[in-house]
This record gives sequence, structure tokens and C-alpha cells, in this order.
Amino acid sequence: MKFLIVFVALFALAVAAPAAPEAQILRQDSDVGPESFKYDWETSDGQAANAQGHLNNAGSEHESLAVQGSYRFIGDDGVTYEVKYIADENGFQPQGAHLPVAPEA
Repeated sequence: MKFLIVFVALFALAVAAPAAPEAQILRQDSDVGPESFKYDWETSDGQAANAQGHLNNAGSEHESLAVQGSYRFIGDDGVTYEVKYIADENGFQPQGAHLPVAPEA
């Protein structure tokens, strides 16, 4: 539960941080509850992010947060990069066309 509170607080700071003057918020939505959250936003400069998460095993010794989401941005090279990810008890698992893929064992 502590992790969820810290995560939501960091998310609130990120949303509150001032964007570059030329970027406008096109879409912004969030819903934060005691055991789940979701958010979705997009700016005029091509950035976007969305995620949804829920607390597994709430109140137990094995409490964990599971999150699924994606983010997109335009790099300094002008290329649009997008990362889709899952973050859970197995760690952060990103996928993107620009990311290396680990060889299968």
C-alpha cells in the first residue's frame, strides 16, 4: 500500500510539473482509488502516456502493484518513440521497436 501512495504522489508531481511553453495539454484524465488507478494524457508536442494499475493481495504480506501502460515522445532525432510496458512482481517489462530484445534461453 505504501508503494501505491508513493507512486500516486510521484505521478501527481509529474502532472503538476510545468510543460514546455509551446506544448498544450490536449487530453488529461485520471482516476485514483485506494486499490487501483488509471491515467491518460496527451500534449500537442506529441507526448502521451497512459497506465492502469491495481493492488494485488491488498492488506497481506504479499501486497504488490501491477501496472500496464505506455508512453510516447518525439526524440531529439525527430523520431517518435513508443514504449508499452508491464510492471509487476516480475519487474519492469518494456517493449518498443527501438528497444533490444533479449535472446531466448
